[in-house]
Amino acid sequence: MGEPHRVGIVGLGVISRQYLNTLVGHPDVRVTAVADLDAARAEAVAAEFPGVEAVSVERLFDGAGVDTVLNLTIPAAHADIALAAIAGGKHVYAEKPLAVTFPGGRSIVDAAVAAGLRVGCAPDTVLGTGIQTARAAVDAGLIGRPIAASAVMVTPGHERWHPNPDFYYVAGGGPLMDMGPYYITALVHLLGPVRAVTGAASRLRGERVIGSGPRAGERIPVEVDSHVSGVLEHANGALTTITTSFDSVETAAVPIEVHGETGTLSVPDPNHFEGETRLFELGGSEWRPLKPSAGYVGAGRGVGLVDLVTSDGRASGELALHVLEVMTALLDSAAEGRRINLTTTVERPAPVPLTHPVR
Repeated sequence: MGEPHRVGIVGLGVISRQYLNTLVGHPDVRVTAVADLDAARAEAVAAEFPGVEAVSVERLFDGAGVDTVLNLTIPAAHADIALAAIAGGKHVYAEKPLAVTFPGGRSIVDAAVAAGLRVGCAPDTVLGTGIQTARAAVDAGLIGRPIAASAVMVTPGHERWHPNPDFYYVAGGGPLMDMGPYYITALVHLLGPVRAVTGAASRLRGERVIGSGPRAGERIPVEVDSHVSGVLEHANGALTTITTSFDSVETAAVPIEVHGETGTLSVPDPNHFEGETRLFELGGSEWRPLKPSAGYVGAGRGVGLVDLVTSDGRASGELALHVLEVMTALLDSAAEGRRINLTTTVERPAPVPLTHPVR
């Protein structure tokens, strides 16, 4: 057995705790260093986990005994951080989205290829038993030929609970760029890549009010569309309708439905690793729950990084780049009023067999 793969984390905000819970103590990886613009935050994390060193962001890239940089900074910083890490000879795994612009995402993937390095990107929730069981059902022909899908994510807005929600409402934010990666990545697993998109979008109001924390009551500007709908044309001919909103109160719709000639699948929330997949068959009278048959069991955020360094790299930079182009093309389509053909494609990632956690 070789030495565990060494991981350095940059950006120690709210989501970092979930990654630390998965990665610290995992036999295949070792968190060696952490960095944050707030040095005190990095020192606090290092003090909590023996063997983890608090370092500057620059040292994380240039040394610090790190093989892969885990980039948990805000979306606007993703491209700059990734390119600096690659320049330092590090592999990169990032929180979603890969970048806030398609050219930015393309520059990351191209730089990594040129340097002989690997890029991975969240979401890895789609590698859990929820989406993977649904995918296994599609692949087994339980709904016949896939014809269409629907994907729905609506919420009143993250400012109701997040103490610093500003980045959700500037370039790179909005409901599609924030939550779309979960849904579109799941749809690629289920139905394959997208060849063209048509989008429409709106903005309910120009300001939001922070609802919690020390800034409660403060007004922040909204610079992006807050309700985005669209149609995805998959390469296999299936059509997906997608709605993402920071303007809506609630929905009774399931997160994803996949319709085939002989059945329909109710697919669980792709923002979670687990959830019940249900099947309604042609001529049937009720929904039938499917037993989990595929995916990482009991997984947490960071399993995609482990998969990247130990297996097929299902949460790959190429997949994240394709998903990023789907999202940016939807927004461009909404702004320009036209259908847009995509320039990227990607193979469906390898399915995940039913796999119990290794600790």
